[in-house]
Amino acid sequence: MLAYLIGVVLFALCIGASLALHEAGHLLSAKAFGMKVRRYFVGFGPRIWSFRRGETEYGLKAIPIGGFCDIAGMTTLDEVDPEDEPRAMWRHRTWKRTAVMATGPLTHFLLGFIVLYVMAVTFGLPNVAEKPVLAQVSSCVHDATTTAQLANPACRPGETGPAQSAGLRPGDEVLSVDGVGTPTWTAMVDEIQRAEGPTPFVVRRGDDTLRLTVDVPRVDRPVTNADGRTEVNQVGVAGVSATTSFDYTTWSAVGGSASFAGELFSQTFQKLVEFPQRIPAVVKAIFGGERDPETPVSVVGASRIGGEAVEAGLWQLFLLLLAGLNFFMGVFNLLPLLPLDGGHIAIIWYEHVRNWLRDRRGKSAAAPVDYTKLSGITMVLVLVGGAVLLLTVTADIVNPIRITQ
Repeated sequence: MLAYLIGVVLFALCIGASLALHEAGHLLSAKAFGMKVRRYFVGFGPRIWSFRRGETEYGLKAIPIGGFCDIAGMTTLDEVDPEDEPRAMWRHRTWKRTAVMATGPLTHFLLGFIVLYVMAVTFGLPNVAEKPVLAQVSSCVHDATTTAQLANPACRPGETGPAQSAGLRPGDEVLSVDGVGTPTWTAMVDEIQRAEGPTPFVVRRGDDTLRLTVDVPRVDRPVTNADGRTEVNQVGVAGVSATTSFDYTTWSAVGGSASFAGELFSQTFQKLVEFPQRIPAVVKAIFGGERDPETPVSVVGASRIGGEAVEAGLWQLFLLLLAGLNFFMGVFNLLPLLPLDGGHIAIIWYEHVRNWLRDRRGKSAAAPVDYTKLSGITMVLVLVGGAVLLLTVTADIVNPIRITQ
């Protein structure tokens, strides 16, 4: 129980630090461009302590989640002292204002990459794409009617398995079986189970592509049906096991982490697109329905999963969840909606394009966007976001997603 509580607190603190660094990204870039940063606080709620260095007040508030960076003149609604008018953010060039707003979300991507790199050089990166890369090549295959027999085949001295006899090795990636592409391990297994006798395999070994022939035997295997019953069926087997994690050196971890980050970014974007259609499942879970592990989670739910991961000693899962949440926050904050950073960036570029078009027609630049006219839309989005947050927090309390081992 103590390990669980430590994991929950640790994960929550990591998320709090990520949000604080998000605001630090705005702070540093704004100062670099000569904008006036009046306040930088970590947390929300009542002030615990603060100090002033130069023109900026730094401090800590009671609730250590998130924070804020007060840049003078971030919008035209912001009251700015007359002496600070030339340094107001809205007076700076488009690319500078864009950079200041983008550094917050980009900080999440950087943090996510750092976490992935730490994973790569310590625990390795999980094979989340289910690539058909061989971890082991068995020295034999025999009939098995139970999972115990399947896990411990009785190999005789000098015996070789089908894949081993064909020359397959650990680390090989199977590209196709019997002429059918195998992008995932599941697809590869399906093709092998349908095969019988000499079967062509195409594998990638390093930079080389090899064509090998595996004499696939048909053997007894326990198979669990959709109704939960286990039956013994005859299937084709090659005698190989899957790679669940890839190991890296200090140098190779850079490329491996970058590639994994790309996959994680793509998955994050896809889940964000699917986000609205998963909300009904969250409501259903609140009222007793089975919680779909693909439904959104709040910081509360993520912290609980982080606690369970620490309790079970699954630090790789803890770090993967932390990296994934940082990528999600980065992508989410870039959405072109107020009050998100992406919404401010959208307005900055709307003003730029509008004034460019006016200049082409010989007209002077128009006034900055009046944020009061957008306050209604912003309030609706804030209320919708608050409602979604309330739903996910409630679901994470009454019917949380749990780790299954």
